[in-house]
Amino acid sequence: MKKQRFEITVHHSLGFDWRHKINEAANFEIKLIIEFVNRLCTHGWSIITHNEICNCPLFALVCWGAHGRFAQKLLNDLFSNYTNALRPVEDTDYIINVTLQITLSQIIDMDERNQILTTYLWVRQVWMDAFLTWKKEEYDGLDTIRIPSSYVWRPDIVLYNSADDEFSSSMETNVVLRHDGQVMWDQPAITKSSCSVDVAFFPFDLQQCPFTFGSWTHNGNQMDLINALDSADLADFVPNVEWEVLGMPAKKNVILYGCCSDPYPDITFMLHLKRRSSFYIFNLLIPCMMISFLAPLGFYLPADSGEKVSLGVTVLLALTVFQLLVAESMPPSESVPLIGKYYIATMTMVTASTALTIFIMNIHHCGPEAQPVPAWASRLILKHLARICFVQEVGENCLGSSQRKKHVLTQQESDATSAGDAHWEEGAQGREVCNHVEYIAQSYRDQRETQIRVGEWRKVAKVMDRFFMWLFFIMVFIMSILILGKAV
Repeated sequence: MKKQRFEITVHHSLGFDWRHKINEAANFEIKLIIEFVNRLCTHGWSIITHNEICNCPLFALVCWGAHGRFAQKLLNDLFSNYTNALRPVEDTDYIINVTLQITLSQIIDMDERNQILTTYLWVRQVWMDAFLTWKKEEYDGLDTIRIPSSYVWRPDIVLYNSADDEFSSSMETNVVLRHDGQVMWDQPAITKSSCSVDVAFFPFDLQQCPFTFGSWTHNGNQMDLINALDSADLADFVPNVEWEVLGMPAKKNVILYGCCSDPYPDITFMLHLKRRSSFYIFNLLIPCMMISFLAPLGFYLPADSGEKVSLGVTVLLALTVFQLLVAESMPPSESVPLIGKYYIATMTMVTASTALTIFIMNIHHCGPEAQPVPAWASRLILKHLARICFVQEVGENCLGSSQRKKHVLTQQESDATSAGDAHWEEGAQGREVCNHVEYIAQSYRDQRETQIRVGEWRKVAKVMDRFFMWLFFIMVFIMSILILGKAV
């Protein structure tokens, strides 16, 4: 009862009659065995084919064992008189054609300072071996076998621009040998190739890294290279976080070297890379822009605060630190990176702003011994330039109005002094008092003239501060637009 309930439960849970399927499979195998026995009894072994024997469930394991024995016999027959030291051609004047195909799997590293590109490639080489052919019928229908690559002759195709110091980054894999003599060798390899890195537009640069493959000893009259595809295969490429692959076209070249008169063919795969600039924009460019916008604000600080020069020096030191970070990752070359040019321009601007700040502070702190403001400076700076820079209080502040009032009071005091002189001029004591009053009035007038002169120089300094602030803001904005325009 328990077994029956279990069968019913399984039957309903699976949703189909599994016992019926098993019976059908068993009936099919029995039917094959019956048909095979009937044909054997009627016609004998003469018309029974190899496929019919292997399809019969009774002889399946026997056929698999037969395949193994025939493969061993084939291997012994092929390599009994075979050597992998010579080109596999029937005539030494024949040219052996090698078809080359490259699959780019991954970009492992790009060392800009040493200009070395490390990649993971799959290299496929296909050629015809005239001494490794057989008839399938003689070896139980064997079409292909897989044997170690060291057994057969292999083309000495190497990466010409390799930068690997060991030359042992490739893996020894098997080759696929077909009955018509075709040999296919798939070989994964981690390559280090030299790549001339141009950092003129860093971090918005494009790089072109060549991979030149060719025979090291065989010339074009002995071995020829053929492109399997117009470009490398990028279907299995693993995306890189720093570089974007734009393409990898292939081109065949035939070069005559100075040492030899024979042509040497090679195939060059040109890898086109574009740097992903988001990391550098958020970590180098935007902080530099934010710091550079602080430089013009130094002109807006009051001259009496004592922090104008300190702000400029602090901004200059911060930009120097970012410049050192960029210089550490770039290769030493004559071409200055674009971001380096931006840093140098910004540092030059901050240095100029700091120097101008010192000059303007010297004007602001002119003492009583200073000369009056020249007429051309008063007309150009205090009138026209002040209106352009929106410094409205120049010439209209409370200091100027109080000067006019006090000037009127001074005239009144002078009139009163004249009246007092007329009243006291008869006595000696009156004349002495008149002299003292006139001395006090003259001192007051000299002090007011000094205050007016110092105030005018301070107004000139304020207008120049405001003018240079707007000028440097415009310069920072234009430089930021130019550097960000390269990213579009």
